[in-house]
This record gives sequence, structure tokens and C-alpha cells, in this order.
Amino acid sequence: MRSRRSPFLVAVCAAGLCLAAGVAAAPPVPSAAVPASQAWARGIEHQRKADLGDGTFLNPVFAGDRPDPSVLKDGDDYYLTLSSFDAYPGLPVWHSRDLVNWQPLGHAITKNVGSIWAPDIVKHEGRYYIYFPARTGGTEGAERSNYVVWADDIRGPWSEPVDIGLGRYIDPGHAVGEDGKRYLFLSGGDYVQLSDDGLSVVGEPRHVYDGWQYPKDWDVEAYAQEGPKIHKRGDWYYMTTAVGGTAGPPTGHMVITARSRSIHGPWENSPHNPIVRTVDRSEPWWSRGHATVIEGTDDRWWMIYHGYENGYWTLGRQALLEPIEWTDDGWFVAKGGDLGQPLAKPSGTSVGEHGMALSDDFRGGRLGHQWSFFDPAPDEYARLAFGDGTLTLQGKGRTPRDASPLTAIAGDKAYQFEVEMEIEPGAVGGALLFYSDRLYVGVGSNGERTIMHRYGLERPSGGLPPGKGGKLWLRVTNDRHIVTFHTSADGRSWEKYPTQMEVSGYHHNVAGGFLALKPAIYAAGEGKVHFRDFRYRALD
Repeated sequence: MRSRRSPFLVAVCAAGLCLAAGVAAAPPVPSAAVPASQAWARGIEHQRKADLGDGTFLNPVFAGDRPDPSVLKDGDDYYLTLSSFDAYPGLPVWHSRDLVNWQPLGHAITKNVGSIWAPDIVKHEGRYYIYFPARTGGTEGAERSNYVVWADDIRGPWSEPVDIGLGRYIDPGHAVGEDGKRYLFLSGGDYVQLSDDGLSVVGEPRHVYDGWQYPKDWDVEAYAQEGPKIHKRGDWYYMTTAVGGTAGPPTGHMVITARSRSIHGPWENSPHNPIVRTVDRSEPWWSRGHATVIEGTDDRWWMIYHGYENGYWTLGRQALLEPIEWTDDGWFVAKGGDLGQPLAKPSGTSVGEHGMALSDDFRGGRLGHQWSFFDPAPDEYARLAFGDGTLTLQGKGRTPRDASPLTAIAGDKAYQFEVEMEIEPGAVGGALLFYSDRLYVGVGSNGERTIMHRYGLERPSGGLPPGKGGKLWLRVTNDRHIVTFHTSADGRSWEKYPTQMEVSGYHHNVAGGFLALKPAIYAAGEGKVHFRDFRYRALD
């Protein structure tokens, strides 16, 4: 699966800014924090990775769309999950022993219960739990609830999602009090007791924490007190929370913490708040916040949280790792600066090569870990079939907007992917950079004609009519927001598509949704599309 066709055609373009979906995107600010001589290491498919191989690492520790990371320390092992929003299978579970190199274990949910926001992964009395909120009707949907899935083995199988209610709240964080009872801390400073089995709530939520007020002259998105994570050190419980809004101005999001000797409060704010905040938009990482505090295996402590890369909102919120130190009076402070320089790695051994291949020869007989449907219907997986190196996808809808594309997460500023398509009569297949059902760019074909997708619209409008089918290879190159397309009738001779795009505005601050721009493939219409030999490679 990791073998590559060479050479790949690299479209070398100057990265600029233009209008996307009729909205002007703010220009990226060059960062001087990472000198030109300092580069990320390269791993699978030339993807960038944090481990520099010399005992140091350079953030992001987890490139690409990895928002709201929650980490569980289980002996010498660490397990991570994160917000998966409208992507299913969702709640990916990753494993590490050094907090820098991670490998996928699978997903904890396949049933679509809505757009999944900030989860919390915990272990209690030998069983693993993931608590999470979900909204129906998309990331901005009005209806929401909170759920839990559980497993006796971190690799699964995981239970069906259990609805525990609490529809007024998001971002549940699990804790065990000094009374031995289980609790969920919630957005806005409330908390509620859980049943002993952790699968239902006991009583009504109560307010316990008012948060920390930042100066009014700071530029933020909103107050948005959310993402409470509880850990205990010595006689103190610590509640680490996010405020300031997860997007919007680069200086908005931040990490704050408070402590109490009782799970029930009162909670005292840290004199060092905010523990982490982007102070100026010239920094390499924007909107840093939503942290989990983790104890290392050698008495060093860490925070893992998310942030946007300077100028690359399109990549989504990426996972960042920062060392912390404890003060003599029992508070912690951040020690990683603006994360623009290499840092000493945590202790522990590597579990192997970080990440996973996005390339897929479709010979595994099932959907690879890299793939997820966008907002799938209950019967979505029935659209899939595998055989002889082929992924066959039954058409759905007329355009990518209603076709539930298969998406993968890219963590590189520049990359290229290509795929072979055999399109049955009546079907339309294509390759995309997909943000949401309202914003995408790409090329589709009915086997006879092609169609251009731009700004979440079609040219010609309404999609392609049924065709006789045919075979087509598509190649998509995203070179720092300059997007070019190539087509081929045989996979050897390529022709540049006449339309190119600039996509720096395809992100949350333009279109909402808290999502990222992802490589994708889709099948629409009445027939089927047979996909073969999907190949991805990061570019320098």
C-alpha cells in the first residue's frame, strides 16, 4: 500500500490569496519562529512527522485535522481520540508510548448519531469509556445530546452509543471524586453525577465553576467556556478548560486551569492563567487551546491541545504537544514557548512509524482506517463492495453535496493524489477537496463528459446527466492552496484541466462547521463507480 507510482507531476505555483465563496480570506502571516533550515521529518508517503530522530520533536505532533484531542495514560501506554464531527466511522482511537509517534487502532463508532464534538477517553475499573456530545443537523444543528461508548479492550469491539441526555451541554469530561462516585463536568462550569456503571446520569447538573475572565480588550471569538478535563495530582483536583472560542481571531482560544481539594469545589483559578494563548498572529500556531494534561512515564508532565497552523486554517485544528512544569505552590506553567522550535521528546519507546498511509490499493476487503463517509445515512455502508483491488461505490444523489463522499485527512501543506475510476452507465464519479456539503472543489465525470465543482457549486449547474460510462484517471494537486487537476485516459499520459483554483478560504472562519479541507472521492447517480489504486504523496 505504501508503494508509489513515480514520478508524480508536481504543480509548482506561488501560494496567494483570493476570494473563496465570495468571501475574502485573511492573508497568512509569515512566521519567523521556524527557521528555513529547520524542517519536519518525513515519514509514510513523505508526510511530515514530528519526531526528528535526534531526541527532539517539532509540532504539530499530529498533523492535519485532529481537534479536541483527549488522551488516556494507561500504564506505559497512551490512547487518544478526538472530535470526528460528521465523519463516520468516527471517534478514531490511536496508540502511542511516547506521545509523539502514534498508530491507529480503529474507530469507536460507526452509527451516525450526529456531528461528534469534543470527546473524553477514560478507563474506570478495567473498562474503557468515551464520552462525547453530538449534534443532529450538522455541526450547527439545534438538537444535541451526550453519549457514551464502552469497550473491555481498547481495540474493540465498542458498544453501541448510549444516549445519556444533557442536551443543554457539550464537552463532557469524566472524573472520580473523593467519594468514589463518578461525575461528568460540562460546558459552562456545571457538573452532574453518573451512575456507578457510567451509562446514565443521577440527578440534575449543578453549577460549580464560573471560569476565568480575560481582559476585555483581547480579541477573541466568544467566551465559550468548554472542554473541561479533570486530573488529580497529590491532594488537588485540577480542572483544565478552554475559553475564548476555538476559531475566529488567531488570539482567541486559550487554556486556563483551576484547582480544588474536593471534586465539588470551590475551584480556585490559577494565578498563571491563561496557561497557553496565542498572543500575536505572527506566531506559528493560532487559536491554541482545549488541553488535556498528561503525566509522562518519567515524572515530566505535558499538555496536548489543538491549534491552527499560521495561514492554514484549511488543515483544521492540529494536535500540539507542550511540556509543563509544576511550581513550588502546586500550579503548572507551560514551557514550550510558541512551539516554533524543536522540543525534547517525552520518555517512552516508539510504537513504530507514526501515522498511516492514505494510499489504498483496496485489497484489504474492508474500508481502510483512513476513510470516513461524510454524514452517512443508516444504510451507507451497504453502498460499499470490495474485490480484486477495487472499491465499488454505489451512486447516491446527483452531486458531492448529497453523495456522502469518502474523505481522508491530509496533514501536509502541499500534496497530490490520484485515482482510477471505472464509471458504470448512469453513474458519476469524481475526486475532490471536500470541506463540507456546502463547500468543495473538484472534478467529476460520467465517463463521457467532465464537470467542474467550485465553491460547492457545479459547472454546468445541476450536475451531469446520465452517461454511457467509461474509464478515467484523476489527479488532484494542492500546492499550498493552489489547486490543479489532471485527467488521463490510460494512467500514463496526463492532460492539465483548464480550470485551476485557490482555496485558502475553504475553512471554518468562512463557511462554519469546524471542519477541514480533505481529499475525497465520490459516486453519484444511479450506477456504480469502481475505484482502484488511490495514491497519495506529500510534496515538499
